Amino acid sequence: MQSAKFAGSFTHVYMISNSKKIANELSLSEKQVLTTIALLKEGATVPFISRYRKEMTGSLDEVQVAAIRDREKQLDELDKRREAILKALSDSGKLSPELEQKINDAETLSVLEDIYLPFRPKRKTRASVALEKGLLPLAEQILLQTDFDIETEAARYISDEKNVKSTAEALAGARDIIAEKVNEDAEIRNTIRTLFLERGNFISKVIAGKEQEGQKYKDYFEWTEAVKTAPSHRVLAMRRGEKELILSLDITPEEDDALSLIERDYIKSSNAAATQVKLAIADGYKRLLKPSMETEVRLITRKKADEEAIKVFAENARELLLAAPLGQKRTMAIDPGFRTGCKVVCLDEQGKLLEYTAVFPHTGQGKSAEAAKTIRHLVSRHDIQAIAIGNGTAGRETELFVQQLQLPNIVQVMVNESGASIYSASEVAREEFPDQDVTVRGAVSIGRRLMDPLAELVKIDPKSIGVGQYQHDVDQGKLQDSLDDTVMSCVNAVGVELNTASKEILSYISGLGPTLAKSIVEYRNAHGAFKSRTELKSVPRLGAKAFEQSAGFLRISNAENPLDASSVHPERYSLVNQIAKDLDCSVKDLIKDEKLRKQIKAEKYISEEVGLPTMNDILQELAKPGRDPRDQFEAFAFTEGVTEISDLRVGMKLPGIVTNVTNFGAFVDIGVHQDGLVHLSQLSNHYVSNPNEVVKVQQRVEVTVAEVDVARKRISLSMKTETPPPARKQKAREAEGDFASKLAALKGKFK
Repeated sequence: MQSAKFAGSFTHVYMISNSKKIANELSLSEKQVLTTIALLKEGATVPFISRYRKEMTGSLDEVQVAAIRDREKQLDELDKRREAILKALSDSGKLSPELEQKINDAETLSVLEDIYLPFRPKRKTRASVALEKGLLPLAEQILLQTDFDIETEAARYISDEKNVKSTAEALAGARDIIAEKVNEDAEIRNTIRTLFLERGNFISKVIAGKEQEGQKYKDYFEWTEAVKTAPSHRVLAMRRGEKELILSLDITPEEDDALSLIERDYIKSSNAAATQVKLAIADGYKRLLKPSMETEVRLITRKKADEEAIKVFAENARELLLAAPLGQKRTMAIDPGFRTGCKVVCLDEQGKLLEYTAVFPHTGQGKSAEAAKTIRHLVSRHDIQAIAIGNGTAGRETELFVQQLQLPNIVQVMVNESGASIYSASEVAREEFPDQDVTVRGAVSIGRRLMDPLAELVKIDPKSIGVGQYQHDVDQGKLQDSLDDTVMSCVNAVGVELNTASKEILSYISGLGPTLAKSIVEYRNAHGAFKSRTELKSVPRLGAKAFEQSAGFLRISNAENPLDASSVHPERYSLVNQIAKDLDCSVKDLIKDEKLRKQIKAEKYISEEVGLPTMNDILQELAKPGRDPRDQFEAFAFTEGVTEISDLRVGMKLPGIVTNVTNFGAFVDIGVHQDGLVHLSQLSNHYVSNPNEVVKVQQRVEVTVAEVDVARKRISLSMKTETPPPARKQKAREAEGDFASKLAALKGKFK
């Protein structure tokens, strides 16, 4: 009972302490942090808190709420480890008031583990063997570094019983004890850890005999780079090269720097005893401290590189998920191919498969005319409004073929098909199309991506959608958490049509998850379309909490209550009804009539629960119920006649679409089956540290071809703009004037 009481008190104390720390770190008030943590512990999701609890949190956005959640989790893990260490030390009788204070003051896991290290249960070590031989007094005397005859003193410890056969063995054992003491010194560990991080280097070398096999790592065959400044993509590349046994990788500062820092704290004299201490320090550093610090720094730099790579991946995924949708149009989708032909599918406005076939426009023997006839027939039969063409093999050739058909009033778009093959072989695709093969499923996915990228891409593992860098090398758990957050954020920002949504997209709605999403679809299939949000409460296992969290993000078009098609939460329906009553009109009138909305005095409806932020959200929704935050769709076309890498010439200016953003630049599709790289240094005329400040995935850009390597299939592009001639002349005049004034001043000095 006493232990449980202690644990409860411990948890409460540290929760208060942690909220202060988080508030400090994130520049927020402690009340905001405590309120957010409380909401999260009650089961509220990040999208729900940021959208519908603004008054409680002081209008924190999703990024801030997620930051509080993640930091609180980190600190909670630290506190659990702190509690476990205190208990272990208390149980073993080693916990002193001073030690307890040190442990309570530790702010990082590294410091906490450093403090605990001397007390941790150990396997047999060289130092523990020396201790068993009774050599601790000799080690302690040597550490004092007073003047004494060291050989004579060491000879006193020679003993057959203790298995110490010479003075050399006695001194070696004493040094082992000192070496371990140095390694377990918390202050020394912190000093050397800082040295590794601030002045350490990654040293990468090719393993002998692996030169040819590892050509993709050629840049790292003889490579040295500061730990402090190494960018994440290079850290991950070196680690991958090491994992594939192409590179050897060492992380170390200058050894003399490390030894001098340790000696500064331990060497007190210049006698024979001090010499023994120096030998122990050198041994302890090489054998114990350096490997330990290298392991730690590997973890620290890996974590940092992972975080940066995951952040890049999540930002790219967000842009891809929130790409402009074409909308509900009758669509033909073509998955292009040469020898095996092009798979063609026709979809209705909701993406339902109507018909499919295969055509062979690129194989000759009269097949092209037959393919043209088939395409025209299908376009007419299904009243097609848009054609989506996959951008893979034969994509540009198929695009040209369709263009030559001159089909009137049809939008024709190249669609990035990354991950379509993953979808077509997935359980989701098999469930949707049990009687169709993977080629038909893949073509359907291409068409649906054009109509609504978000609804289709949520069916695919985000790691397979072709954005990011080294995503398979980073911590997969943290990557998945980040991507889940990103997808959930995107889905809830857009909202979901309850009566047509797949269970895959419903599973990302706040408060639902896969089980409730499946229940909603099963209920819909059994009872027909939902007529109101309130009907959600009839879905099995969907309780009050799930309803509260999800209802505002689910839309029902043409519902009897027009608010069911908006993002106004059902908990605020009574407020909107009161507003309509005060204006002597209906809610439908409020939505239709801007003049009525202008008469609403928001301050009149402010209460303890409803503040100005929520009122503003309600007013915006009444103006545009269920508004889609995504951009309007605009068709895009590549340069005609440029379909292969061999068509490129240095200096060409071409339109392109950004397909991926990494820390070292952006990849751009210019329609030649091979994306080109705009290196970080070529993104702008001014210095760029973060490519995401300049470009986003799916952004349309104009690039200049800087270099083409046909053999290696590498294209270098530039987004720099030329300085206009007048500006160049002006700069030249300014430079001349500056030079003339400096020259005149110099002549004046010589006079």
